[in-house]
Amino acid sequence: FGFPLAALYYMGEATVQGMPQTKNLPLARQNIDILLLLKEKTKGNVTEDEAKLMEQLIVDLQVKLVEAAK
Repeated sequence: FGFPLAALYYMGEATVQGMPQTKNLPLARQNIDILLLLKEKTKGNVTEDEAKLMEQLIVDLQVKLVEAAK
């Protein structure tokens, strides 16, 4: 599964068929960090819409991570 789904899974926000429900915030943070790295590495090679989508996705995941840490 992809980095956004993995981040949600490790925050306990998503389920993956065949895998037990788990919560591991350091792994969630690691997946968000990978998305940040991909955003930086693809800068200038994506459309404006793709860049906006990536930015919004990262922000949403970061907010969810803060909420999950409470």
